Amino acid sequence: MERDFVHWLCERLPAHPRMLVGPGDDAAILRLSEQANLVATTDMLMDGVDFELTRHDPERVGRKALAVNLSDLAAMAAAPVAALVSLALPRRGGEALAKRLYEGMLPLAAEFDCPIAGGDTNSWDGRLVISVTALGEVPSQRRWRRSGARPGDVIVVTGSFGGSILRKQFEFQPRVREALWLAEQTEVHAAIDVSDGLSLDLFRLCEASGCGAAIDLATIPVAAAAEELARQNNDGVQPLNHALGDGEDFELILAVPLESAKVLLVEHSLQTPLTMIGSFISDPGLFAVGEDMQFHPLLPRGYEHRLDS
Repeated sequence: MERDFVHWLCERLPAHPRMLVGPGDDAAILRLSEQANLVATTDMLMDGVDFELTRHDPERVGRKALAVNLSDLAAMAAAPVAALVSLALPRRGGEALAKRLYEGMLPLAAEFDCPIAGGDTNSWDGRLVISVTALGEVPSQRRWRRSGARPGDVIVVTGSFGGSILRKQFEFQPRVREALWLAEQTEVHAAIDVSDGLSLDLFRLCEASGCGAAIDLATIPVAAAAEELARQNNDGVQPLNHALGDGEDFELILAVPLESAKVLLVEHSLQTPLTMIGSFISDPGLFAVGEDMQFHPLLPRGYEHRLDS
């Protein structure tokens, strides 16, 4: 699996004094100066895996390609600086396709003051592949990452979850503004964006932090789209299960000290909802807190790239 390869790679890569956070997080953090650090992230989207050009407009695909990278910057509380775009275009109709992809990216780039500074363009006989690299900036004293959650911290999430396949996977709003506001207003010990599934990405944060999580399932903000998808599919999968495992919500999971969270949840001025769904605990793994107040093991679910050895 992808996770095994990342673990192998992290063990092979030598430490470097400029690399404050390396592979395995939402983005890398590189030391630039005493005042600021560079945040760098990249995501590759492929026709047939992350979208289907036979069904999805290129403008929406282009927007998503940039948006997923901005979401990674949000997980590090980084202000966008610039983006680089690399395209592997099918030869037939490649130029027209490229223009439509950029038409989808440019409004979002302008909205987040993230100029597209360059990239690379190639053609081949295969399907579209689009790779965006986003660069951001954080003050040197700020370092959100996955590995800082502590037992006793509470789990705070933005927005709602589930059913993204109906609309949100292309229309989501990267939580950059929310992250920058939160970084200024409260203490955040760890963060991750939800790309592959709420329970799976929460598990990844726990794994990186060396702790576990106890979730009150009744508090999870289930999106209306999850309810709609459950009705459409009529396959017995409940909306809550969609919320836990569908992925591509691109919301944030935050580890916040309890006292800070009490103030934050009452006094925040964000338009995006914030919800406390549980707490971090010392025992590893994920657990659902039942009506009996006992911890019941919860299997993390979501999307993982699988690699053959």
